Amino acid sequence: MPIVPSSRIFPVSSVLVLGATGKTGARVAQGLRARGVVVREGSRSASPAFDWEDSVTWRAALAGVEGVYITYQPDLAAPGAEAAIAAFVDAAKAAGVRHLVLLSGRGELAAQHCEAIVQNSGLAWTVLRAAWFNQNFSEGHLLEPVLAGVLALPAGNVAEPFVDANDLADAAVAAFTDVRHIGQLYELTGPRALTFAEVADILSGALGRDIHYQPMETGAYVDMLSDYVPREFAEFLGKLFSEVLDGRNTQVANGVQRALGRAPRDFADYVRDAATAGVWNAAALSS
Repeated sequence: MPIVPSSRIFPVSSVLVLGATGKTGARVAQGLRARGVVVREGSRSASPAFDWEDSVTWRAALAGVEGVYITYQPDLAAPGAEAAIAAFVDAAKAAGVRHLVLLSGRGELAAQHCEAIVQNSGLAWTVLRAAWFNQNFSEGHLLEPVLAGVLALPAGNVAEPFVDANDLADAAVAAFTDVRHIGQLYELTGPRALTFAEVADILSGALGRDIHYQPMETGAYVDMLSDYVPREFAEFLGKLFSEVLDGRNTQVANGVQRALGRAPRDFADYVRDAATAGVWNAAALSS
């Protein structure tokens, strides 16, 4: 697997952050700015705009930047992701980008194909292969179920070592600002694996109300989702969840320790701090 020698690469001074308004992108952008790195936000609402579905926007977004934090929506396992990543990497090389940091997902074969494209690009690279985020429960697709008091998922009794988005962002910032991270693949998890029933218990204790975990069969989960999103997308999510929640990702990894030299944040600490800050209360009121 080709690795660009770090002796030829210096920390970048400007980074295009894709998904700059999302869970990780916003945190990465903030962290880079705090380190004096010039950040260009990559989103449809930015100027210049960036849109994964419109490659015409890529050239202007890439112009003049030395690094790119790559997140792909909805997921690297989605149909068309591999072709899009390949085309984008070619565009980045043509624009003179020197370092790519890719957000990937644990246990996803399709995502690993995208990782290989970045790793074989001839550019400096760092891959952040992450577990499910803690913040999915407060900023993502599990927010509404928490507010409703029922986490219904096709996860059985499988445990997941949830990772904090702040740890991921810190690892991305480190990757762009320290050449020791070039050519590294970090599997990022929290310090322990929790079942969704255990997650529900932790949330219940912090919020002072009952949060119940309801395991579902994949087909029933897809049917439920189809009431809210297009059937095709619901089927994609059902397939993805059945893949990554089959037990393959239960093991805790040491990526946070390797990248940052410290322990990862525990899920219970995230829940305590988020509850104290009124995250779920504010969300409930706005809903």
